[in-house]
Amino acid sequence: MIRIILVFGALSGLVLIASLGLTMFLHDHAVKFPEWMGYVIMLAALSLIFVGVKRYRDQVKGGVMRFVDGAKVGLGIAAIASITYVLAWEVYLWLTDYRFFPNYMQSVIAAKKAAGISAADLAKLTASLQAMAESYTHPLSRMAITLTEIAPLALIVALISAAVLRFHRILPARG
Repeated sequence: MIRIILVFGALSGLVLIASLGLTMFLHDHAVKFPEWMGYVIMLAALSLIFVGVKRYRDQVKGGVMRFVDGAKVGLGIAAIASITYVLAWEVYLWLTDYRFFPNYMQSVIAAKKAAGISAADLAKLTASLQAMAESYTHPLSRMAITLTEIAPLALIVALISAAVLRFHRILPARG
């Protein structure tokens, strides 16, 4: 079980790192992605949770697995992938001298100004963004924020994988 968790957690983490790197590279070159695209990419990387749970069911459990066993494996893979994502984001911030949030603030404010936001609403938005920027300067707070981006999706994928794969007739092992 541990080997499968480590292997598939690391693979999922590597896919997340590669996609994060590609996204940040393209973003730095003025290619804009909608927010939902980031979640689609995360979901694709987290699909390795399903593959890992299936591998566990087929190779370790002989094709039959209880939900709890699948959930343990899936959540283990999800935890490693999520931690890898958070650490990769911290490395990215460090490599870019923590410019992400100031750049993000500027782009949000510029977009709202271009959309014709009122002065009062702009002041509220700016105050809100400055409060977020303050919390983003604290590493543990920043890591928790980053974790909330991926952990809920990873949790859902892990639990759905365990629920679906507990039925031995779904994607049975090839004999």
